Amino acid sequence: MAHDGQSPMRAAVILENLVELTSAALPSVDAILETAKDRVRTLVSQEGRVSGALVEQHQTAAHGLAWLATYAQALRQMQKWAVSLQEQGRFGETEQLLHQIAFGEYLWQIYGGIQMNQGEILRLQDLGLDQSDMRALMEPAIMTLTQGANTQAARTRLVELMQEHSADVTVGASGLDEELEMIRAQFRRYAVEKVEPFAHDWHLNDELIPMEVVEELAEMGVFGLTIPEEYGGFGLSKASMCVVSEELSRGYIGVGSLGTRSEIAAELIIAGGTDAQKEKWLPRLASAETLPTAVFTEPNTGSDLGSLRTRAVKDGEDYRVTGNKTWITHAARTHVMTLLARTDPNTTDYKGLSMFLAEKTPGDDKIPFPTEGMTGGEIEVLGYRGMKEYELGFDNFHVKGENLLGGEEGKGFKQLMETFESARIQTAARAIGVAQSALDLSMQYAQDRKQFGKSLIQFPRVSGKLAMMAVELMIARQLTYFSAFEKDQGRRCDVEAGMAKLLGARVAWAAADNGLQIHGGNGFALEYKISRVLCDARILNIFEGAAEIQAQVIARRLLG
Repeated sequence: MAHDGQSPMRAAVILENLVELTSAALPSVDAILETAKDRVRTLVSQEGRVSGALVEQHQTAAHGLAWLATYAQALRQMQKWAVSLQEQGRFGETEQLLHQIAFGEYLWQIYGGIQMNQGEILRLQDLGLDQSDMRALMEPAIMTLTQGANTQAARTRLVELMQEHSADVTVGASGLDEELEMIRAQFRRYAVEKVEPFAHDWHLNDELIPMEVVEELAEMGVFGLTIPEEYGGFGLSKASMCVVSEELSRGYIGVGSLGTRSEIAAELIIAGGTDAQKEKWLPRLASAETLPTAVFTEPNTGSDLGSLRTRAVKDGEDYRVTGNKTWITHAARTHVMTLLARTDPNTTDYKGLSMFLAEKTPGDDKIPFPTEGMTGGEIEVLGYRGMKEYELGFDNFHVKGENLLGGEEGKGFKQLMETFESARIQTAARAIGVAQSALDLSMQYAQDRKQFGKSLIQFPRVSGKLAMMAVELMIARQLTYFSAFEKDQGRRCDVEAGMAKLLGARVAWAAADNGLQIHGGNGFALEYKISRVLCDARILNIFEGAAEIQAQVIARRLLG
């Protein structure tokens, strides 16, 4: 990390009284957010209540409010990070530049247009604000930051420091404690030695991640990381899960995602399982003796899980499952499915759904689905390939009655909803890892590649891209860690987790896209790793809640 004294450019680049300045900017951002909430609430309310139909009719405003709130929360968390580092005497030049550029860029975007994705920009006028409302942002601290914080000189200086400190695991201090950074270092070493050299071949050949890697990760405790010690896990924090997911995904998103299914299955069982189910399944999940897969989505439902049609019919004490599922990750070689099915045929919504721990026999390349009553086929995909995606068909598939989660029908959707916080925090961490991978590859390429007699990194628009990757990475990191800390404190954090996932996915895509641009034509060649990272980054805006669904959920909570 950079903690050096005065550099020749420092006085000209870093704004005076930076942390006080950024602190002074926050109240105006909060004020604009409150005004926007009031305007959007008025827009989508009928007879004093928020109307689902009106939220849908005014979707840009509702989703835009979610993005505005995400930016406000992101800046608050950057401020907390900066204050904490300053108090510890660790707020060096790198950290100051990250903080300064973050505020300069995001304040300008709030005023002029938030990039919801590469093709949609949210303006404050879309939220019902006019020029007189926007004057709240024209106060001295914000004016200073928008005019002088995210300058070319600041970005150039940040990239100079990034080159000087290229051995650092993260660009700037993460703000996490020593124990978490030790965990990070351990998994970074593993990823560098055992994942990065092979990931691109696994991707190009569309191969499953070798079982040897799964077994090594099991020995390192990845699958039991947050499972309580009494059930054979490590009982560690969600923050530790973030760090592990981040560093493994930096090596390859497939490896960083191996633990996701165990995390979801364990969350389901901890929150909704019977004592017997916890005692049977949690130790097996923690040791990776049992590998799970999540079987929720259907061909015609997508994000609308409440309308799924796969049915589970009572057969004595047991059940018989019939129906079709799709986008099932790592389905072939797993031992148990967390399977959502309709047990009440008289319902057409989420109330008739139940969750099962459906056992199956792992398959191999020749016979991927050997269990009676179950068939499946691979879905060929652009990226995120190391576990493979499948369509599954169930025809009178047998599930033991004892494997109804919680021993009670009709609770499946509620049980699943209780896992969304952890799943989205973990997805945000995976997004950070993918973005960091894009930055790693692009930094190296920009230093090595010579054009017009000098390295690419010496051209301002190249170094500017690298600087913004590093800045947005830190913003997404702080938002993700905040949601993990909230979860660890036992506080409801569906909004915070959703914000982290929403922003993290966009940051990963932007980093991969800009990284490929830095590679030029070579980035379009399959042999260059950045081509894989671009494909892997694209899924992050879709799975675990598409960006539009994520924004909708956040908006409904903000307006409720």
